[in-house]
Amino acid sequence: MATERAIFAGGCFWCMVQPFEEQAGIQAVTSGYIGGEISDPTYEQVKRGTSGHYEAVEILYDPTLYKYTQLLDLFWPQIDPTD
Repeated sequence: MATERAIFAGGCFWCMVQPFEEQAGIQAVTSGYIGGEISDPTYEQVKRGTSGHYEAVEILYDPTLYKYTQLLDLFWPQIDPTD
């Protein structure tokens, strides 16, 4: 089975997990933080914007079953790109 990885940041990661988990061809969805200036930030630091991190999801998927463009089609309606 082929595996590719995509990382998407877009506000609240809790909102982004479920829609991806429900798709055939998606092997795993892991929420966490990306970027930032400090090691091991707390949720409160990230939420307040004091750590420089963004909430994100890492998606492991099989590109023969689920295309990257399909990931984008699922991602964009979930976020506010001006946030």
